[in-house]
Amino acid sequence: MTQPPNGGAVPSSPPGQAPPAPAQAPERPAPTMPTVPPQVPGTPAEPPAAARRTAWSEGVDRLRAAATTEPGRLRIIGAVLALLVVAFGAVTTWQMTERSAAADDVLHRSQPLSADAAAIYRSLADANTAASSGFLAGGQEPAAVRARYERDIERASEKLATAASNAGSDSSSADSVGKLNKLLPEYTGLIERARANNRQGLPLGGAYLRYANDKMQTQMLPAAEKLYKAENERLDDDYGNAKPYPWFAIALGVLALGALGWAQHRNYRRTNRVFNHGLLAATAAGTVVLLWLVVGHTFARSGLNDSYDNGVRSLNVLNDARISSLKARGNENLTLVSRGAETTEVDGRTKDKFDVAYRAQMKQLGSADSGLLGKAAALADDADGENPVVEAAKNVGVWKDRHEVARTSDDSGDYQGALDKVIGAKSDQPTGECFDNVDAALDQALAHEQREFKQAAEDGRGAMSGLAIGAAVLAVLAAAGAVLGIGRRLSEYR
Repeated sequence: MTQPPNGGAVPSSPPGQAPPAPAQAPERPAPTMPTVPPQVPGTPAEPPAAARRTAWSEGVDRLRAAATTEPGRLRIIGAVLALLVVAFGAVTTWQMTERSAAADDVLHRSQPLSADAAAIYRSLADANTAASSGFLAGGQEPAAVRARYERDIERASEKLATAASNAGSDSSSADSVGKLNKLLPEYTGLIERARANNRQGLPLGGAYLRYANDKMQTQMLPAAEKLYKAENERLDDDYGNAKPYPWFAIALGVLALGALGWAQHRNYRRTNRVFNHGLLAATAAGTVVLLWLVVGHTFARSGLNDSYDNGVRSLNVLNDARISSLKARGNENLTLVSRGAETTEVDGRTKDKFDVAYRAQMKQLGSADSGLLGKAAALADDADGENPVVEAAKNVGVWKDRHEVARTSDDSGDYQGALDKVIGAKSDQPTGECFDNVDAALDQALAHEQREFKQAAEDGRGAMSGLAIGAAVLAVLAAAGAVLGIGRRLSEYR
């Protein structure tokens, strides 16, 4: 018997038979490998894509989840209250800053520029009148008349320089200023030629004077009037920006106070506590801002309306009246200068062109009950403003009577008598005396209305002072009060 290698006994087989084959273990199935999808060479395998959510969706879900608990709801309420109060303060600051700036422009920019434009018009018209008066005096022009002419030209030049520097992007004003700057030396050159010929006794001087007057009436004064209207439009725009109520800020203020009131009512119902000091302080600060906004702007609007109704409107009418008197005086002088050289047809009759223009200006000037003087008297809101206008109207009446006497003398061939009635000595009762009285009275009325405008405009602008900054500060304090008030409630849950 053989021994197996491991020392165990192996049963022997019968003689003549092969030994039996050793028993084999049962076969196990081969392990199967997981199926791998085909891969593109060089591309890593990606996991299955999961649905992505936006930050907004996640935020909404978190907000919704927070709103299911009282601390979460309190945090939301506090954030909304703070946002509303801060928005109220920001909008109030923005709108009142704009209105305050517009009111400041009315007082310190647009109205002074409008006054300068009117001064340019008056100076040019007065210079034209002084030039014709000096021409009528003959070769020996009175020194006072010459000085008046030079003063008017100098004032017009200075005001034109100011207007040029402030024209900015306003093409209309810039065009008018440029045109006047070009025409002014041409006009003064014509006047000097007229004077030179007049001193030599040459009739050509009258032609130069009429040509200079035509340039003034048809080119320079229309350009000055265009400048005046452009500056008045700018003034109206500034008034339009300063006076409207800040409705957006007021609406936000009402909404913020309503939300604060609702939050306090909610707090009272849930805790039975009457006051929350933080929310109460926020409500008080918001109320102060809203009242300050409404009352302050109401007073500002009232002052600006007063400055326009009793200042700007009166100034415009008085400026028109003064210009009409200057034009009337210039045409009266030119009637004697031209001696019928220029005529026009009126109702089928030939009349002196300058006398027709004089009568048209005097009709426009009117009296204490009609015309520009009547309108100025009606707009005057006190005796200091009305009395000079009434005085001017009286002198206009005397002026008309004296003019008729002068025209009678001229029509009858008494040229020297007519001349004395226009530019003569005081004993001759000339129309020039009446014109000077009218001009002085209107100048007095203009000075008074200018002071009235300035006082009312300063009152209106002053009512807005500090409102923009105060609203911002109080809004921050109100927001802090709202946050602290809600924070006090939140501390009860810790």
